Amino acid sequence: MTNRRTATSDLDIVVLLHGSPAPYRVSLRHGDWPVEMFVHTEETWHAYVDRELPKRHSPLLWMCAAGLLLFDVDGVGARLVAHGRKLIDAGPAPVPAEEIDDRRYAITDLLDDLTGSDDQSERLYIAVELVRRTGELALAVSGSWDGTGKWLARRLDAAQPGLTMRLHDGLQGVLSGRAEPLVAVVDEVLDQAGGRFWAGYRRAGTP
Repeated sequence: MTNRRTATSDLDIVVLLHGSPAPYRVSLRHGDWPVEMFVHTEETWHAYVDRELPKRHSPLLWMCAAGLLLFDVDGVGARLVAHGRKLIDAGPAPVPAEEIDDRRYAITDLLDDLTGSDDQSERLYIAVELVRRTGELALAVSGSWDGTGKWLARRLDAAQPGLTMRLHDGLQGVLSGRAEPLVAVVDEVLDQAGGRFWAGYRRAGTP
């Protein structure tokens, strides 16, 4: 319902019931419009959001906090909208230092793979993975909500303006045979988190 709607955008609708058969989701078409319905009770809505909050990524929360309240017969809708907006405004929980180190390690390893490879097919997939992981790290160190797909780009535009286009240009460079521009922008984001990290990285396994 925004000016960013495209010809293929679907309509996400959260529906609240008092009980069974919620919770479930279903995709359908209304005329030519693809619609996804997310059906919950008030209790399952809270349960799903509470489960997603530690991941700093909750599409259900954003649907209600930033969406349009279509109708509300008993006040539950308005209550969830207000609660959702309060959570959004408060921001996500800080990213644990161990998780930041995990991300630094993975990106450092990918950088070594990229600079060491002369196989253009390999470099393509390494570079795409680097772009995604670097964007996610940038959101983490910025204290921003996470996102996937188009929402990763949108969150990055808000958190670190210009970074998405620089990552785009770096990826184009890899496709043209030059990895240096992408490596440079990835290193800039890594520096915000403490720099490259490989030697000394250690994690205990599960028995």
